[in-house]
Formats: sequence, C-alpha cells, structure tokens
Amino acid sequence: MKKPIIGISSRPRRLTTSQGESRVYTLQHTYRDAVARAGGIPLSLPAIDVEDVDAMLDALDGMILSGGGDINPTAWGGIRTDEVYGVSDERDTFEIALAREAHKRSMPTLAICRGMQVINVAFGGTLITDIPATLGTEHMMKGDAVLDTFQTVRLEEGSRVAEITGTTVLAVNSIHHQAVDTAGDGFRVVGRSDDGVVEAIEFEDTSWPLTAVQWHPEYLDQVDDKHSRLLFEALVTDATPV
Repeated sequence: MKKPIIGISSRPRRLTTSQGESRVYTLQHTYRDAVARAGGIPLSLPAIDVEDVDAMLDALDGMILSGGGDINPTAWGGIRTDEVYGVSDERDTFEIALAREAHKRSMPTLAICRGMQVINVAFGGTLITDIPATLGTEHMMKGDAVLDTFQTVRLEEGSRVAEITGTTVLAVNSIHHQAVDTAGDGFRVVGRSDDGVVEAIEFEDTSWPLTAVQWHPEYLDQVDDKHSRLLFEALVTDATPV
C-alpha cells in the first residue's frame, strides 16, 4: 500500500550562519516523527505565493497546519497589542490560503495550536489576543513540561475528536496564550478546558476530514500517549490513497 504524503507547514525564521543572516523555514522534529510513526511520509511546506498553493496541494494526500507564532490580529479585525509576538504576515497569508484550499478539496487535515487558530480565522472567526490579559489564566507550559499533561479537556460526545480518541475527557499539554474566541463560519466548538478556553473545533460539514485541536499531540506522541497517536493515525488513514 502506498504511504500518504503529509505536508506540514513550517515556520519562517532568521538564522545567523558563517555566511551572515539567513532566512530559513524550520519544522520541529516532533511533527515529522509523529507522522512517520503513524505510517505517513512527512514533507515540510515553506511559505509560497498563494497562487501556487493549489499546485502544492496537488502533491499531497493530507496536511498538518503546525504550531508557531501569533497570527497578526489584523487578519481577523483585531488590534495588535504588546502581548502579540512571533508574527509573520507571510506565514499568515500562506496558511490561510492553505486552509481554504484544503477545505475546497476536502483534504484530510490536522490543525494543531496555531493551526487551529489559522483555520478559524480563515473562515471568519476571531481569537482571544492574550489569555492571561483577558481571562486571567495561564496556558503556557515551558521546557520539558510539554511532554507531560497540564489540564483536562472535555469533548462533545459524538464529535470527531471524541470519536477518534474514544473518549470525551482528555489530559493534554498546553503551549499557547491565544485562543479561539468566536468560531468561524461553518464551525462549532467541540472541546473546552475547565476554565472555558476553546480546545477543539470542527467543521459542521463532515465531508471535510478536519481535526483541529489547541494542544500539542506531537509532543505527547513522543512519550507514547495513545490518544495523541490516534489523532495522527486517523490523519494518515484518511489520507491513504485508495
């Protein structure tokens, strides 16, 4: 059986080398590892011109929108405050185009952390710019703590995430300070943490095999968390060519 090719969005950075400062696209190895363990072939996706996104997706069977820096609040009509950091307008534009094209194709997609926020913004949703400033709670784990669980997420029974993981209660990690506020057109909230922060959304039209979560299953997959692995296995299964 042919293994599916899973494209994973990468992060633009500036890197100082012996040749001076270089502009590079990076991808945390945990995404690659999780896709490979699930039986897929991971492929890093650098930002390209939006008119070429269609051709890029022609080469893929499935896609992951990965985590990373904040989305520029101007993308959803918000205000950029001092708490916003790591913004890349280039990445925002590229990934929003990826999300919309994946929807048109009903391409199997796993959206993680920033990726879930990108999906939401791409379809007219809004974000909480900074959770500590807005809600007074903290959702940012640091260092090796990301390999452990931090909070409980309660999923809607019958939701895609609950069906994949086989449970409505998950112990997850947390590495974010922004979150979904209002759901995008055609989306609904299907998971929240105990403080009310949105942790999972899904598209109401189930013909699009999309799983969108706020936590980072790629880190928990490193320590053999069964529910995290099931998310990647579901993506690979949906993306496997018939």
